[in-house]
Amino acid sequence: MSEASILQKSSPRLLSLDVFRGFTVAAMILVNNPGDWGHIYAPLKHAEWHGATPTDLIFPFFLFIVGVSISYALGTKKENSANHSDLILTAFKRALILFGLGLFLSLFPKIFTDPIDALKNVRIPGVLQRIAIVFFVSAVIFIKTSGRTQLRILIGLLAGYWILMTLIPVPGVGYPNLEKETNLAAWLDRTILTEAHVWKSAKTWDPEGILSTLPAIGSGLFGVLIGSWLRRKDREDSVKVSWMFSVGVITVLLGLLWDLCFPINKSLWTSSYVLYCGGLATIGLAICYWLIDVQGYKKLTTPFVVYGVNAITVFFLSGLIPRILNLIQVKMSDGREVGAKVWMYETFYTPYFTPVNASLAGAVTFILIWLLILWIMYSKKIIIKV
Repeated sequence: MSEASILQKSSPRLLSLDVFRGFTVAAMILVNNPGDWGHIYAPLKHAEWHGATPTDLIFPFFLFIVGVSISYALGTKKENSANHSDLILTAFKRALILFGLGLFLSLFPKIFTDPIDALKNVRIPGVLQRIAIVFFVSAVIFIKTSGRTQLRILIGLLAGYWILMTLIPVPGVGYPNLEKETNLAAWLDRTILTEAHVWKSAKTWDPEGILSTLPAIGSGLFGVLIGSWLRRKDREDSVKVSWMFSVGVITVLLGLLWDLCFPINKSLWTSSYVLYCGGLATIGLAICYWLIDVQGYKKLTTPFVVYGVNAITVFFLSGLIPRILNLIQVKMSDGREVGAKVWMYETFYTPYFTPVNASLAGAVTFILIWLLILWIMYSKKIIIKV
């Protein structure tokens, strides 16, 4: 019996999944925390609209991982239908916490200085909010349905979203379209959430809005299906990996074909984007699984594992701490008063690097600081579960 088989029988946790999650979260923090938003290398930027850069792969990869984790965490427990109510209630509580953490980031720090205005203008959607919804809905579908039904729901979500976005006329516009401010998803966000509660950079639409959450759930279900296959004990590891590579390549190609009439677009979370990113995530997980859990190459995995086991914690705190630092005012030598984060950047980076390299160096330093903190937590077996 292989080491991987023993691992799967003794523990539902895959080292390769923790590594893949850790790599994804570290990449997410890297692109979210440049030293200067005005100077960023092109691969670390989101696509302007249609298309996808490496940065555009990170969020769907994480939702894919959420789906894989669901199948591992709940796979055995769902077999007893008497557990279903408790499992759904637990998932709902976790989703509420995640959603609440996301809202807190949107409200901070204004909630403490002007709570009325903060609540009037809080952005309701967000990254953690979308993770919460995708996690809960995917968990309920996994608990209550078979794999075949899950596949049908996935196909239905992607096909239905395509139909809605390309065939339904947009009120006030008169025709279906995929432009930034006049597409159906943007109209729905403005109508239901209002402009006061959407992404402040756009004001008229939200990349984590209401309608685009439907195909985002598809990204979670994609992971659920792959995780369910990976859990199977009636297939050899080589068969699992070969199958995952095949599925990954096929879905990437399908995504690229669909891109011809429904462009790959992160902000709209188009169906072609779900397939393209889901396929690449499947290939990435297959590589990690084969190298780490099957072949046993584990020497360089710890830095990613420490990120992976406390993923939500580090993502939340990495968004909160820069906000706190910017509340601390420091006087520069030229007389300006700036936030502590800006002071550190202009003191330790901009004098010694070109603008774009200074920005990258600041982001990398942030990653390394968190690596040290998370490594200490990992060594002391501190894992904060949300």
